[in-house]
Amino acid sequence: MEQFNKSEIERMRNRVQAIRGFYTHFIIYLLVNIVLVIVNLLNTPEVYWFYWTTLGWGIGVASHWWGVFGSRIFFSRDWEEKKIRELLDKERQKGQEH
Repeated sequence: MEQFNKSEIERMRNRVQAIRGFYTHFIIYLLVNIVLVIVNLLNTPEVYWFYWTTLGWGIGVASHWWGVFGSRIFFSRDWEEKKIRELLDKERQKGQEH
């Protein structure tokens, strides 16, 4: 990590925390909604109400996803740089094998 300056390291640390926060949010969303489906089906199987919370909270989870990954997920500058490094590393490995 010595090749990166402190601001880059801090930016990456914040990014990792944002990603971790999203995954935590998503797992809690899944677990709570599984419980809600079970409660709904056991107590009032004739009326499906669980989908309202699933839909409403799902919009929140989708917004969280967009905030963390949205604009960066499709061929961003970071993606391009990572892909270039990956391809260069592969070429170096091929050169070392021969």
